[in-house]
Amino acid sequence: MVPTGAYGSWPSPIDAARAAAHEGNADHLTMVGDELWWTQSRPAEGGRSVLMRRRPDGQARAVLPEPWNVRSRIMEYGGTPWDGAARPDDGPLVVFVHFPDQRLYAYEPDTVAEPRPLTPVSTLGAGLRWADLRIDLERGEVWCVLEEYTGEAPTDVRRVVAAVPLDGSAAEGRGLVRELSDGRHRFITGPRLSPDGRLAAWIAWDHPRMPWDGTELILADVGEDGALRAARTFAGGPEESIAQADWAPDGQLLFTSDRSGWWNLYRGDTAEGTTTALCPREEEFAGPLWQIGRRWFQPLDSGLIAVVHGKGATTLGILDPRSGDLVDAAGPWTAWSSTLAAHGSRVVGVAASPRTGAELVELDTATGRARAIDRGHRDTVDPAYYPEPMIRTFTGPDGRDIHAHVHLPHSPVRTAPAGERAPFVIWAHGGPTSNVSLALDMEAAYFTSRGIGVVKVDYGGSTGYGRAYRNRLRGQWGVVDVEDCAAVARALADEGTADPRRLAIRGGSAGGWTTAASLATTDVYACGTISYPVLDLTSWLGVTHDFESQYLESLIGPHADVPGRYHDRSPGRHADRVTAPFLLLQGLDDAICPPVQCEQFLEKMAGRGIPHAYLTFEGEGHGFRRADTVIRALEAELSLYAQVFAIDRDDIPLLELAK
Repeated sequence: MVPTGAYGSWPSPIDAARAAAHEGNADHLTMVGDELWWTQSRPAEGGRSVLMRRRPDGQARAVLPEPWNVRSRIMEYGGTPWDGAARPDDGPLVVFVHFPDQRLYAYEPDTVAEPRPLTPVSTLGAGLRWADLRIDLERGEVWCVLEEYTGEAPTDVRRVVAAVPLDGSAAEGRGLVRELSDGRHRFITGPRLSPDGRLAAWIAWDHPRMPWDGTELILADVGEDGALRAARTFAGGPEESIAQADWAPDGQLLFTSDRSGWWNLYRGDTAEGTTTALCPREEEFAGPLWQIGRRWFQPLDSGLIAVVHGKGATTLGILDPRSGDLVDAAGPWTAWSSTLAAHGSRVVGVAASPRTGAELVELDTATGRARAIDRGHRDTVDPAYYPEPMIRTFTGPDGRDIHAHVHLPHSPVRTAPAGERAPFVIWAHGGPTSNVSLALDMEAAYFTSRGIGVVKVDYGGSTGYGRAYRNRLRGQWGVVDVEDCAAVARALADEGTADPRRLAIRGGSAGGWTTAASLATTDVYACGTISYPVLDLTSWLGVTHDFESQYLESLIGPHADVPGRYHDRSPGRHADRVTAPFLLLQGLDDAICPPVQCEQFLEKMAGRGIPHAYLTFEGEGHGFRRADTVIRALEAELSLYAQVFAIDRDDIPLLELAK
């Protein structure tokens, strides 16, 4: 018989250290010849991003030792930070961005001991940044996006398509970086060359649009001298989002567009200027372009196309563009990342399920067999401690649907006393143009295995459910997201699943905004955890980075037209309305949501008698990457809930709450 124990007091083998270890996942997959290479974040090494290589015999190892860190800061959220090319006589060549100095380096791991720089040291402000690389061995260059900061303000920046010599001459001052585009667009992705090398395609957009609002697919002719000429718009516009473009082996242009209301895959005839939907469905074949170089589809040598698609949850499928037939890979995976690589009949992606963390999964399109080939985490935890997420749709204001994943408290060694209701934490995701994944989340399991429920809400504005659902947040940030989270919390309480007196809310970045706004405008929650948030809209406009500097034009409205809305919705302007205890977590190197937002908020909270704590972390930016940071943050969050919900726990450090 399973012993009883109060919700929140249950013992669990999933400690904060184990949850932190799961923060590092594989990303940016590429085939170099017949070998799979990728980046892997390592929380135990300060969040360093390691370049990995998997030999044909299945052995995987790190290519670059410490302190090399393969990660780009372009547009602050980054982009594809490396590329590789197979050379028959000399072994692989890799070009990558080193995070500390943001320079490009070339590395020949089979023949040369150390990487060599390809770009000069930056001398002005944030200097030069690079991403979305493509090696061109014939021209002896790497083509990419160059981001150049021209002044001290975070918006003093220009971006162009550039070609960097592979011989290192640009780093030494002997050669030049060629600028291939004219800089007419504020934001661009890296170019993709057609199989015959005569055309280049890339995606571009301008303020005030975000890439999920409207982008353009640009085509240009490639001259024999490697110059780009006659750049023109092939598809897209202010109300059409194109998220990825690439070329099929037969020279047909492929791209994803949401012109139908859903990101679907299209084929473009560049000679005729026509487009054809390949598999029209009311589901997504792409997602928000937070990082340039994301890959939701991968053309195969056979003419088939590997695609990540779905509605909410995602799967890997193989699409026949001639017939429109789509066959999904068999397996338990319900969350596929936007990174794919292929060689011959092999397709590899990063996938997770409710029972497994992110792992490398290989699909053999010849046999239809899918298998995990590399698991980034080796856990000894009994899966019986993992929660089983339930996909649910709740009803919000005006009868609108709200999608959510509910994780009930669950433990194989404890059950709650009869009649006791569970405490629950509402998780508001970041973005806000993003969504939650149907995948094992060890941070969620950290709480559910102790008897605290978690519900992750895809509030209006989330991706994965079509453009109309995404557009619900236009002009309504701080309203729809807050209302939807509160509606889910109340519904769980009304049906008897959650204790209405023990509801909390937590979120980071845009989710931190929703959390703070919820505490300031509703009485639903007993406490909240606010991580690296936006708190004051007007002041945020002057300190944030270029990419999101006009995001609020769509989320709130033009500041010149609705200045009162910026004031009224900002929780930082209404600290006097916050009456529930809270925990505030902030990275001190955050260029997206700088610490000054938290500091000003705390000044207004001073002396009000509301229990709260403020924890800051040196060396952390927007989102926590280091294991010790994640451990401290999780234990502090649990301590907050234990104190507010009257849970007896003595196995975690006590969070000191000031008043």
